[in-house]
Amino acid sequence: MTTKAGREDVAWGSLRPSWYAELGPAGQRTFKASFAGWATDAFDFMVFSFVLASLIDLWSLDRAQAGLLGTVTLVASAIGGWVAGMLADRYGRVKVLQGTILWFSVCTLGIGFAQNFEQVFVLRALQGLGFGGEWAVGAVLIGEIVAPRHRGKVVGLVQSGWAVGWGAAAILYSIAYSVLPESIAWRSLFWVGILPALLVIYVRNNVPEPEVFKRADTARKQGKSTSIWVIFSPALLRTTIPAALLCTGIQGGFYAMSTWLPTYLKLERNLSVLDTGGYLMVIIVGSFCGYMVGAFLADYWGRRRNFILFSALSLVSVSMYLTLPLTNSEMLWLGFPLGFASCGIFSGLGAYLTELYPSDVRANGQSFTYNFGRGIGALFPGLVGLLSHSSSLATAIATFSGAAYGVVLLMVLMLPETKGRSLDNVEVPQ
Repeated sequence: MTTKAGREDVAWGSLRPSWYAELGPAGQRTFKASFAGWATDAFDFMVFSFVLASLIDLWSLDRAQAGLLGTVTLVASAIGGWVAGMLADRYGRVKVLQGTILWFSVCTLGIGFAQNFEQVFVLRALQGLGFGGEWAVGAVLIGEIVAPRHRGKVVGLVQSGWAVGWGAAAILYSIAYSVLPESIAWRSLFWVGILPALLVIYVRNNVPEPEVFKRADTARKQGKSTSIWVIFSPALLRTTIPAALLCTGIQGGFYAMSTWLPTYLKLERNLSVLDTGGYLMVIIVGSFCGYMVGAFLADYWGRRRNFILFSALSLVSVSMYLTLPLTNSEMLWLGFPLGFASCGIFSGLGAYLTELYPSDVRANGQSFTYNFGRGIGALFPGLVGLLSHSSSLATAIATFSGAAYGVVLLMVLMLPETKGRSLDNVEVPQ
């Protein structure tokens, strides 16, 4: 029987950093590698949002073309992410993670040498193949080494690396555009994107495969393999469909906002490069705090409540930020809750998807649902660009982001609570 003291110890003890010590040396190295992977992933991806206004100006792109460059990466990442997940179930999380990091780093470097819209389009598509795989494989890898009572916070804290990478992109953007001509500044940001390739060396030498994967791999080699299509079987389809739509809402809302926000601040609010960077840093600091709070709340009161809270906050904050007649000063401070809500909602997602699927199809199921959401959410930047021709850019962003977070609220009601679920006890239902 659980005593009151025991419940309080679990509640308050989970707020102390003892979870890190419990990971052990191998788990701690995995945590560091996964955190760095998310940060570098974010840097290479979010750099594009900062240079988008430059490409529109230098290459005379219209907003539909600019939105397409954001969309193609996300569509390709949906494909690459699912493929990487299937490969990770067969060949191992660590091996596939190394390949995805190396792939998107090289492609990011290549974008810095592109000479026209068509070349950027192709390279952004290739970049997406690796970008999508890194998140899916990294989330499974870290989720499988953590005790159930810490899984939400650890996976969520790893995901806060996205805010760090986003922040690094904002800082380098401000520096590059301050000291270099615009025609070179945007390229230099992509050239820096090759640096994440160095992370592969660390992963190769320090990160082991999770024990739960090794057991599943042994069973597969003994002839107990499971079809990759089992995630669409009648028993799992009632999980796969709402989970995929949940991911669509979370990512569609974020991408509609984050892809276009720097352009909105520069073109419609008429902010300078340094002012744009400052406004975005407030949002990024808010996003980091959101990741941190969401990570602990996911373990403290459950995954579903976490999604409900953050989707409601996102819906309110994005509507206020983009539709109210705010002064620049008011908009600066409202950026904090916008970043807090739109990124904090991601904290519980990695752990939740990990807990929804059995070991032998976990990376497959997790990567499909997350990257299906990414693929459909990928349409949102392009649709925002199209709608902005007949309305303001702010209205277009608010419309698609608001609809996306409404979908999240609906899908949460259709999915189970998985807080505390043991991965060893999850089997493919018959």
